Amino acid sequence: MAVVGTGLIGTSIALAANRRGVTVFLSDRNPVAARTAAALGAGLAEEPAAPVDLAVLAVPPSAVGAALVETQRRGLAHTYTDVASVKAVPVRLALSQAPDPSRYVGGHPMAGRERSGPLAARADLFRGRPWALTPSGRTSDATLEAALELVELCGAVPVLTRSREHDDAVALTSHVPHLLASLMAARLREAPEEASRFAGQGLRDVTRIAAGDSRLWGDILQSNAGAIAGVAKDLHADLSCLVTALELLAGPDGEPDGAERDRARRTVVDLLDRGIEGLAAVPQARPGDAGAGARVCVGVRGRPGELRLLLHAVAELGVSGEDAVVTDAGAGPEGMADGGLAVTFPLPPAVAAPLTAGLRAGGWAVRCEYDEDVTAVKGGQTDQSCERDKWAEGESKEERGSRVSVPGLRGSESAIPFPAAGMRHTGAGSSRYPD
Repeated sequence: MAVVGTGLIGTSIALAANRRGVTVFLSDRNPVAARTAAALGAGLAEEPAAPVDLAVLAVPPSAVGAALVETQRRGLAHTYTDVASVKAVPVRLALSQAPDPSRYVGGHPMAGRERSGPLAARADLFRGRPWALTPSGRTSDATLEAALELVELCGAVPVLTRSREHDDAVALTSHVPHLLASLMAARLREAPEEASRFAGQGLRDVTRIAAGDSRLWGDILQSNAGAIAGVAKDLHADLSCLVTALELLAGPDGEPDGAERDRARRTVVDLLDRGIEGLAAVPQARPGDAGAGARVCVGVRGRPGELRLLLHAVAELGVSGEDAVVTDAGAGPEGMADGGLAVTFPLPPAVAAPLTAGLRAGGWAVRCEYDEDVTAVKGGQTDQSCERDKWAEGESKEERGSRVSVPGLRGSESAIPFPAAGMRHTGAGSSRYPD
């Protein structure tokens, strides 16, 4: 595999693939960045002697087209994907300029950090995160399958979508939130020094992502300007109503009349209520929530400090315990003594499987439940095929019917489940969306 661009995302992909035994060749227009990634253990800062199976173009959106043309012309790889957070522009350029558009599929892992560069990279950055893939009508099956295996190698969850739908969605869920964080942080430049003494967690939460690379984000905003402008207009309308209402409420009592003040209060409260309703639409991983996909239930016998040890073990395996729910042992794995606790972690299947295996190896009593099937994994079992077998048992009928067998980058066959609803297969060499 080759990774072109060794910033946060490119280096994180290389680290994840390298950890799974894939030989990764690294390059960057800044040789120091490539050597830094290599020194971190992400791969080799050199050109491959022969075409690799897959090249990942980890460059800004505006550079994807040129990078694809250049790498295809010199025969870097058999298949190509990118990781830019805007898809319509790169896909359009690929279809019009690339020597062989059938060997390219757009991609975007929905993960990141407020820091940039190879030193911020993490091998587990994509674990359990959605990874958008945007195959065109000219994308070959082999290309899509190679990209799907990359997603699996990184522990992410593949989501097949159209380029324009992707760009409209991320304008709302990623690009405009970054703009709002930057706008709020910019207000702090002119704040009196003593105001910083009152900065709390709320301000830190709102402004955290404003620290992103301004040149990269300038490229992203330019590449998706139309969709971002549409969301910004809606926000502008809401802010205008809010400012009008607040100015009315800021006036002396009795000015304006009581009816207008009541309307202004209702406007403010309505905006807050709409915010609560909108927040409820954001997927929250909870037991029984279909958005989680799986639940890892661990038995704790109630001894002092045992829950703390479990949460530490879960964190060591790269999973946060913030969404864990504690119930009584009746909901726990078989063999739990009365008086114990059952700790449930709602997670995507791609995260639940390795967590179950890791906890089982540590001697914990574990049960992993999937949305449609339930699998018991008792403490003490050592069957190394359990993780893959239980993944298969946890698939829905639709996923089972669209498993893709990939002659893996690792040299062994790997089965990758993915939702079938968004795509249909129309024979060898062609994968496209329904008309």
